Amino acid sequence: MVSFRKKKSSKNVAKGGEPEAAAQDAKAPDDSRDPAPETKSSIPSRPPQMDDIPELIEIMTTEKGEKSAAATKRIYELCDVGHKQNRVPMVCSGKYDVLTPLAQCLTQESGDGRHLACLALNNLSIPTENKRVMALGPSSSAVIGGLCKVIAEDKQESYLCCICLMNLSFLEASITSMLQHSPGEGEVAPLDNPESLIRILEKLLKNAPAVPKSGSGKSEGVRWACGLIKNLAKSEENSALFGQTDIPKCVVGNLRNTTAPPGRWTSNSLEDFSLFVVLNLAQWPASREALVATGAIDVVKPIMSEGDLQGLKATMACAFLGAPWSDFPDGGSTAAKSISELMTNIIEKKGKDGQYAYGVFKLYTATKAYRDLSAAAAASPDVASAESNSKVLAVPSAVALCLQVVSDLVLAADDEANGGSKYVPDVKSAEYSACAITNMLPAILQSGDPPRKSIQSEKACSEVSTMLSQYAGLAGTSAEGSESASRASEEIKGAAGNARPILEISYDLWTQYRKREGQPLDQFLSQEKGIEVDESGPLDFLPCVNSDSQCTIL
Repeated sequence: MVSFRKKKSSKNVAKGGEPEAAAQDAKAPDDSRDPAPETKSSIPSRPPQMDDIPELIEIMTTEKGEKSAAATKRIYELCDVGHKQNRVPMVCSGKYDVLTPLAQCLTQESGDGRHLACLALNNLSIPTENKRVMALGPSSSAVIGGLCKVIAEDKQESYLCCICLMNLSFLEASITSMLQHSPGEGEVAPLDNPESLIRILEKLLKNAPAVPKSGSGKSEGVRWACGLIKNLAKSEENSALFGQTDIPKCVVGNLRNTTAPPGRWTSNSLEDFSLFVVLNLAQWPASREALVATGAIDVVKPIMSEGDLQGLKATMACAFLGAPWSDFPDGGSTAAKSISELMTNIIEKKGKDGQYAYGVFKLYTATKAYRDLSAAAAASPDVASAESNSKVLAVPSAVALCLQVVSDLVLAADDEANGGSKYVPDVKSAEYSACAITNMLPAILQSGDPPRKSIQSEKACSEVSTMLSQYAGLAGTSAEGSESASRASEEIKGAAGNARPILEISYDLWTQYRKREGQPLDQFLSQEKGIEVDESGPLDFLPCVNSDSQCTIL
C-alpha cells in the first residue's frame, strides 16, 4: 500500500517543464512514505549509506525474493524524499551502475521488488542531469525496455512506469529516441512492433474503459500515459508516428466522454493532458489530418469560450486545425488577445498568474497559432470582411511583436551588426511572424480617415519593407517564409504615399524596442543614394526653381 503526502497546487496552472514539480503534483514516489513492509534479510538494520551501493547491487543481481527486494528497498531509501542529494551521484558519478539492476528488477514476478524498483527509478528520473543518462546513456535501452514491459503486462505499477517515462521525456533531446524504442531481433520499425513504446501506449489507451473509475490503477495509467504522449508529441517526427495510430482518436475521445466542465479540469488531469496532446499534434501536418478525421474541431471548439488555460489551448488547437473565423468566440477578439499575450509573455520570459508558467509553451507554437488565426481572418471572400476581421488581430502591439521577432533573426544573422536582443528567435518563429504580417496587411495598410500624407508613414514603410526584404534573402529562410515576406515587402513599399495609422504606431513600438535593446537604428534604412530634385522636391523653396531663370541646382 502506497501512501502519499498531498501537495497543494493552484487550479489549472500548467507547470513549465519542471519535472520535479510535475512528479510531485502527480503524487510521484518522490513524495511518498515508505511503501514496503519490513523484509527479513541479512542486510544490517542501520540506515543505508552510499558506500553500501556495490554490495546492494550484488545482492539485487544474485539473490531473489525477499533478499533482492530488501536490497532494492535500501537503494530506494538512498534516493527518497529525504535523500534528494544522493540522486545525481547515484546516476552520474560513474562509481555505480544502479540503473541496470533496477531495470532487471522490473522484470521480477515478485511484487515488492518490482514496486520498489519503480519507486527508485521515479526518484532518480527527476534531476535534469540524470535524465540524459537514463534516457540516452548505456542503460537507456534496459530502463525504457523494463518500464515498457511493466506497462505492457498491465501490472499495478504501470502508472508509476508512465510517470517515470514522462519525467524522462521532459528532456526534449530524448523524445525522438524514446519513441523509437522497439525491442526485438534486428531493426523493427516501431509501428510494426507490438512491443514498441508507441504500440504499448496505444494499447493502454484503447483498452481503457470509456469512463475509467477515477483514482483506479487503470485510470492513473491512462492519465500518465497521456502526460507522456503530451511531451513526446512536441516533435514533428514523433507526431507523424502518432498520426498513424489510434492515439489521436483516443485522446479526442477522452475529451468527448468527460463529464467534468473545462473550468474544473486541474493541472495534470486526464482532460488537461488530453487537450495538450491535441494541441501538440495539431501543429504538425501528418498528425493534424488524423485529428480532423476524428472530429476534433467539434469537440474542442466549445472549450474556447472558457477563457483560461484550457480556453487558450483550445483556441490554438482550433487555429492549427483550420477552424473557420466564425468559430472563434467574440468575433475573434478573445483569441487574438490571448495568443498575442502569450507571445509577449514568452518573449519576456514570464508566465501568466494562475494559468501557465514560463516554458510551458514555445514561441514557435504561439507565433504559428497567430499565423493560422490571421489566415482564417483573411480567408473571407470579400475584401471588406477580410480587412474587418484582420483588424481584430492587427493591433499595433501585436504587429510590432511580429516585426520584432523577424528583425531579431535578421540581426542575429548579420555578423557585422552591432547590438542584439535578449531573445533571438528560432527560424520557425520568424517565418510564422512574417506570414502573420502578410495575412494582416489589409488592416495594417488601412489608410487614415480622411486620407492624408505622412512623413512618419513613409519612413515606416521604407524601414519595414527593407527589413522584410532582408529577411526574405536570408540563407535559412524557408520558401514559404521568403515568398510571404517578399510579397509583404512590396505591398508595404507601395503603400508609402498615404498615412497608415496602424503601421505608424507599430513601427514606433518596434523602434522603441530596438532602442531599449541597443540595436542599430540604421540597419533597415534605405540604401538608395541621391534624391531626385524637381519642383516638388526638397529644394522648392529656392526662388530660381519656380522662375524662368537660368540658374542651375547642383
